[in-house]
Amino acid sequence: MKFFRAALFLVCVFAATGVFAQSSAELKRRRDKLTDELEQLNREYQETASNKKVSLKQLNILKAQINLREEKITNINSEVRNLDNQISESNNTVRSLQSQLDQLKKEYAGMVLFAYRNQSAYNKLMFIFASKDFNQAYRRLKYLQQFGTYRERQAGYIQGTQKDLHVKIVELDKNKKEKSDLLQSQEKEKEELGKAKNNQVKVITDLSKHQGELKQQQKDVRKRIAAANREIQNTIRREIEELRRKAEAEERERARIAAAKAKAENREVVAPTKKAITKNSTTSEILNSTPEAAKLSNDFLGNRGRLPWPVATGQLIHGFGSYKEDGISIDNTGYEIRTNNGAPVRAVFDGTVKTIVDLGGSYLVIIIHGEYFTSYQNLRTVNVTKGQKVSTKQTIGTAALDQLSGDATIIFSINKGRDSVDPKMWLAPN
Repeated sequence: MKFFRAALFLVCVFAATGVFAQSSAELKRRRDKLTDELEQLNREYQETASNKKVSLKQLNILKAQINLREEKITNINSEVRNLDNQISESNNTVRSLQSQLDQLKKEYAGMVLFAYRNQSAYNKLMFIFASKDFNQAYRRLKYLQQFGTYRERQAGYIQGTQKDLHVKIVELDKNKKEKSDLLQSQEKEKEELGKAKNNQVKVITDLSKHQGELKQQQKDVRKRIAAANREIQNTIRREIEELRRKAEAEERERARIAAAKAKAENREVVAPTKKAITKNSTTSEILNSTPEAAKLSNDFLGNRGRLPWPVATGQLIHGFGSYKEDGISIDNTGYEIRTNNGAPVRAVFDGTVKTIVDLGGSYLVIIIHGEYFTSYQNLRTVNVTKGQKVSTKQTIGTAALDQLSGDATIIFSINKGRDSVDPKMWLAPN
């Protein structure tokens, strides 16, 4: 029974360790991916730095590097916490195994002493013949047979426990070494992060010599973004009004038909079971007024935190929210993502293309997913048409080159009804 409980404990410990290992493997894959992206950015930065003229492209690369290094440091912190948990579990297991081994050895020593005292055939026969009756003699005979088997089994348990103890000690030493390496890597990343931030300050200082020109260019870019945001809001408003009018018209027609039928049958009109859309209906009620839209909304919500990125490869330049850049206030309603020139831009979920707008050299595409809308700004080309149904990861266009920065960037945003939401809560880790 004691051995059964010990075995059950070990199974639970090893199962828990498996969960940690899986999580650690995912974190390591993410760290390796971030390292590859940082190396690519370093190569690009060296190419731009060789040009004597400081450019916004250098600044954007530095911003992307800073974002990736901060994410890598956070990732390393998670790995260290995982290793701390594994080290704690291993320490507990080692103590438990050592305690079990000591107990097994103590019990085995007692058995060896008993066997030594009763090792002669005469003593064994006397033990049997001293029985009160035949049944007791039979039980004593079986006991002597089982005692030998049990002693062999106990010796096996001791060997197995010693082996498990050795494995856990080796694993513990490995985890401690890995933690030490991670902490060294973290310090290196912090040092590189500091250098990138210093470079950023230097680049901004150099760019400030052309501050007037650059600010005007940035303002022009922000005007285009603001125009795109207005178009997004106008598209959503028009969709809500169109669905409201359609639902109200359908409700009036259903009421007319029901009244005519009731009159013909000489009975009272039965009140509708479905809630009618009125001017007081909420945005959510209007956008989910059909079963298809309601299902799509529910499916979109069910994939929160798992939606694919709108580009297969990209680095975040600016996140969601308000901030200041070179004295210019910016209200970012989505993600500004740096990618490769001409990179395919893809839908993040099933839906219908609602609007395609030419913003003077680049395109804006808006897709509806029930009560949710996704928007894709700064597309060089568009592969879809208005009203077309699209599927998850379907290419809808290609990323355009930003003439100001020399980078290919897109702006991706998500709206629930009229409200902008942070894509961070919806997109899967990149």
